[in-house]
Amino acid sequence: MKRYIVVFTVLAVIIAGFFVYRAKTQNQNQTVYKTVKAERGSIQITILSTGSVKPVTRVDIKPSIAGRAEQVLVREGDKVRKNQVLVITSTTERAALLDAARARGPEAEKEWEQLYRPVPILSPINGTVILRAIEPGQSFATSDAILAMSDRLSVEALVDETDIAQIKKDQRATLILDAYPNNPIPGKVEKIAYEATTVSNVTTYHVVVIPDETPDFMRSGMTANVTFEISRKDDVVTIPTEAIRRRDGQSVVLQAAVSGDPRDPPREVSLEVGLTDGKKTEVTSGLQAGAEVLITQAKTTAESAGSNPFMPSRMGGKKTGAGSKSGASPRGGGP
Repeated sequence: MKRYIVVFTVLAVIIAGFFVYRAKTQNQNQTVYKTVKAERGSIQITILSTGSVKPVTRVDIKPSIAGRAEQVLVREGDKVRKNQVLVITSTTERAALLDAARARGPEAEKEWEQLYRPVPILSPINGTVILRAIEPGQSFATSDAILAMSDRLSVEALVDETDIAQIKKDQRATLILDAYPNNPIPGKVEKIAYEATTVSNVTTYHVVVIPDETPDFMRSGMTANVTFEISRKDDVVTIPTEAIRRRDGQSVVLQAAVSGDPRDPPREVSLEVGLTDGKKTEVTSGLQAGAEVLITQAKTTAESAGSNPFMPSRMGGKKTGAGSKSGASPRGGGP
């Protein structure tokens, strides 16, 4: 009799453990949902690119005759107008005569200065001096660029050929210089190159972006990040893109059951969608701001395996899901 009681007790424990394990497993394998709300806000589509600051028009100023600089009237960064005197020079002959006259005294020097007038170098354009390569007393040849000017600065960006169709002239863009990351500069597209550039099998097009106002800290040669605004909508209803499913060619989302019982399966609601940036999507009809939708978050089988009462527990804590690595972060859902 005692033997039967022991056998019966063991069987009862095994059966009870089996049902407990089964209940836990079924509970852990159930789909878990995260609730998010439809919100009203802005959404925009952008294309990112990199480029460098360059003058729209660069003019290297070279003297028409060789000689020596007597006075340099401008510095780098000065804004000058067309035909303004930049440098006063002496020809090689005048410089030699003046040097000889100085040896004879101030009166002789003054006489020769009046007889042999200096040669001024004038600004060819309205713009900014970006290079000064001459100092008073320095000699130069006709091949030397003693000054360089630009009418205005621009950013020349490289846009991939897969995105170039979305770039249009006069399109708005935002420039952020690596040297000044906290000072965004608004601008617009001035020119799109007709000829492509191919480097390492990557085809790109040069796109010139002109800032609305050139800040004083902007310098030629600086690296810039360019954000082209493709489209934008304000004051629209948006939800996370991951909440949207496709069913028979229709966009649907999950909402809690009408009964309000979390054990009841969620219901599908059809909706119309519009603009999307990859992370969030515009809802044009089917949902109002404040409506709650569900995002599926299923538990991993590794969690249920750890609760098996007939399997010994492992040292070192719970096992991570398949494929996860220490220190690796999941990639975001955005493009």
